[in-house]
Amino acid sequence: MKKNLLLFSMLGFTQIGFAQTKPLQLWYTQPAKQWEATLPLGNGRLGMTPDGGVEKENIVLNDITLWSGSEQDANNYDAHNYLPKIRELLFEGKNEEAQKLVNEHFICLGPGSGGRQWGCFQMLGNLDLKFSYNGTNEGKVEYKNYLRRLSLDSAIATSIYEVNGVHYKKEYFTAFGSDVDIIRITADKPHQINCSIGISRPERATVSASDNVLQMQGQLDNGTDGKGMKYLAKVKAVTNGGSQHIEGNNLVVKNASELIIYISEKTDYKNPSYRKDVDDLLANAVRQSYKKEKQQHIIAFQKLYKRVYVNLGNSKDDLPTNERLQAFQKNPQADNGLAVLFYQFGRYLSISSTRVGLLPPNLQGLWANQIHTPWNGDYHLDVNVQMNHWGTDVSNLSELDLPLTELVKEMVPNGEKTAKAYYNAEGWVAHVITNPWHFTEPGESASWGVTKCGSGWLCDNLWQHYAFTNDTAYLREIYPILKGSALFYKSMLVRDPKTKWLVTSPSSSPENSFVMPDGNNVSICMGPTIDNQIIRELYENVITATKVFNIDKDLRDTLEYQLTQIPPAGRISPDGRIMEWLENYKESEVHHRHVSHLYGVYPANEITPDSTPDLAEAAKKSLDVRGDDGPSWSIAYKMLMWSRLYDGNRAYKLFINLMRPVVSTGINYGAGGGIYPNLFSAGPPFQIDANFGGCAGIAEMLLQSHAGYINLLPAVPDEWRAQGEVKGLKARGNYVVDFRWKDGQIISYHIYSKKPSSVKVKVNGVLKTVKSSVM
Repeated sequence: MKKNLLLFSMLGFTQIGFAQTKPLQLWYTQPAKQWEATLPLGNGRLGMTPDGGVEKENIVLNDITLWSGSEQDANNYDAHNYLPKIRELLFEGKNEEAQKLVNEHFICLGPGSGGRQWGCFQMLGNLDLKFSYNGTNEGKVEYKNYLRRLSLDSAIATSIYEVNGVHYKKEYFTAFGSDVDIIRITADKPHQINCSIGISRPERATVSASDNVLQMQGQLDNGTDGKGMKYLAKVKAVTNGGSQHIEGNNLVVKNASELIIYISEKTDYKNPSYRKDVDDLLANAVRQSYKKEKQQHIIAFQKLYKRVYVNLGNSKDDLPTNERLQAFQKNPQADNGLAVLFYQFGRYLSISSTRVGLLPPNLQGLWANQIHTPWNGDYHLDVNVQMNHWGTDVSNLSELDLPLTELVKEMVPNGEKTAKAYYNAEGWVAHVITNPWHFTEPGESASWGVTKCGSGWLCDNLWQHYAFTNDTAYLREIYPILKGSALFYKSMLVRDPKTKWLVTSPSSSPENSFVMPDGNNVSICMGPTIDNQIIRELYENVITATKVFNIDKDLRDTLEYQLTQIPPAGRISPDGRIMEWLENYKESEVHHRHVSHLYGVYPANEITPDSTPDLAEAAKKSLDVRGDDGPSWSIAYKMLMWSRLYDGNRAYKLFINLMRPVVSTGINYGAGGGIYPNLFSAGPPFQIDANFGGCAGIAEMLLQSHAGYINLLPAVPDEWRAQGEVKGLKARGNYVVDFRWKDGQIISYHIYSKKPSSVKVKVNGVLKTVKSSVM
């Protein structure tokens, strides 16, 4: 095999003979019929989704920082006085009475996430374009040769079409260089562009026009005195030929040969000079040539995007994306390229929806077309915001973790208040939901709001960034956050009189419930499995950090002792599954969307086929019973778990489910998740988490590094075995990995690092130690 690997390396892999791959793109032959078919553009701050309309076009505008609401203190500072009684009831098996007491005294004060002060991620507004064409009457425009596409390679959307023998082209991008939205419209004949430009917002907006510039400004509701976040947007048009003038609050362009529209926008989120910034950005953008603007944008975007290349063979990229989704369901093996497109689209969305110094992607990334987005578009801490970051490190985008790190850092002071108020505990805690205002209190209902794994789970995301980068300066920065979270669990654990284990109390398994002997459904319990798994992982990471820096020996000793007292990573029920709760309760909903008790499989590494084969088999049985359907994020999570369990075919089956075409936008908690025409993931409605989770799942099928070594093709499905190539994926330890395979066997691989080092790698089932090359 060594000889073959060397031979293939010398031959430059010509034995596989991949054809030159085309640039990846989403493309369609008609304008978008719904917002979930528009083309998402973003530069980490600005978002834009053009629908490509010919006579009328709506372009939704977004800003990652535009939030209503404000900081609040919704802690119930009397809550800890009820803690002994709640725990006593749970010790006695009176979970229903305990839950009643939790609802009365152990939730947040006020309406919680249902209130105005909680806030909501909101759309910025609509850019409304109305076109008229020479020789046609309004409402009777006929067009042909229509093409609408999004280039993942350049982060530029395009629509082209023909009207009355004139070919029109629109290019749209959210500039990574000059930080404004840009739309360029051209025609192949002079003086053919006639367009009215308006900007609007459903509420809290004042629109005006002067000096051929449109302006929209307003202030969102903070939930108290109405004086919340402020924003300002300005629109300017630059034409070649023709004329422009103001009509009411619209900018009207007549007989231009070229039209470039610039939108500059800012909020006052951490930025008191936002108004000046809007003017400066707009002036700078207009001053530059379009060619230079576009070039700067592409170069800046590709610095991130071009780090990873994946080829899985056959691809049906000759079909429009909406038709391609349909065809894939009928014949998946004919289009391995769809997995590549979806994977790189996930990376594209990560790059587009966050940047260092701003907020992390929320439930909708940074794209929303409503004032009140589903679930407030906030940050759910019981899987969703974590899933948004699962694909970043392995996909060589580690710097995109940092906005989440900053958000978590800012949550700690509030979390310390919450820890004291409810548990009289040290450290800090966050429960199920948060927002840019750093909410850490329990939610407004015991059935879901008292889950307390949020802070510990966030600490896993922070740790993974360190695991992938080996950045000890970063570890030193996050250590107080990890330590504070561990201090909370250390000081609030209680000993269960029945099992003698140290457990959390009260708690719940995220959003799930179980059946009591009297037939009633209850959520409140002690020591759900996810809590035990998260605490074990957190303690081990904190212990590791104390050894790296040679600090906090007393804390390390305490955590090491408590590790021996906490329930194990998993316990097997009589029917062979991993138990979700401390007691072997019957679950209220067998096919529940959450699989929280398998946290030890993913993202943790406490349950693996190699180290804990019995638990791995029990995890498989748990997944079998849960089923392969659900909202899209649930499907993506199961896909990741089956990958960790080395069952690539089952993971691929879930990928097929994930890629089901969906157009419905109604709220769904059960089966039926899938993908919208523009590849946004559907709960329904649109939630971006499955885009990121699916991206991570594809990477996990190709490369894993959680078990102390790099594992190549650990869960490759039969459909991808024929041949493939990967370049640029990252492994823990700050390694970059390239490899190729044929007939399911690795034929060449390269591992790079900043300094030469020895690294363990499993190749074709054989574990070996090799030297890395210098990047």
